[in-house]
Amino acid sequence: MRLLLMSDTHLPKRAKQLPGELLAELPRADVVFHAGDWVDTATLDLLEDRSRRLIGVYGNNDGPELRARLPEVAYAELAGLRFGVVHETGPAQGREARCAARFPDLDVLVFGHSHIPWDSTAPGGLRLLNPGSPTDRRREPYRTYLTAEAHDGALTEVTLHRLPPR
Repeated sequence: MRLLLMSDTHLPKRAKQLPGELLAELPRADVVFHAGDWVDTATLDLLEDRSRRLIGVYGNNDGPELRARLPEVAYAELAGLRFGVVHETGPAQGREARCAARFPDLDVLVFGHSHIPWDSTAPGGLRLLNPGSPTDRRREPYRTYLTAEAHDGALTEVTLHRLPPR
């Protein structure tokens, strides 16, 4: 099962559209994750139309229309793995322990907010993944997103894709 992970698209505030490289990944993905801060409903509509399955949450910059359509936290079981998606996880220091305590029944937690890519494993085995942002690199050298493979209870081939700065 091929997964595509993104967050913090902030359209049309930070960019006018999603990068072509990211859009080209949509038909290859069995499941698309978006960890919040969409900002506009057009991006949600686009991903709903072009994705086989979309799992998304709202972020702190998402208004009432998006909050009416998306949960604060989403859960899914895929390929024998228990996934959760949330926008904010708090400061980097102590993140693994804090998330493991908050989400004890998950195998993978996808999150956003910082625009900083993150891939770590908490004590107890919870994998934490932040794909960064494909549209707003902030202080990072690249705009980013993640792809991964999920099979038989294992997450493999987690790849950070770097998009050139604009």
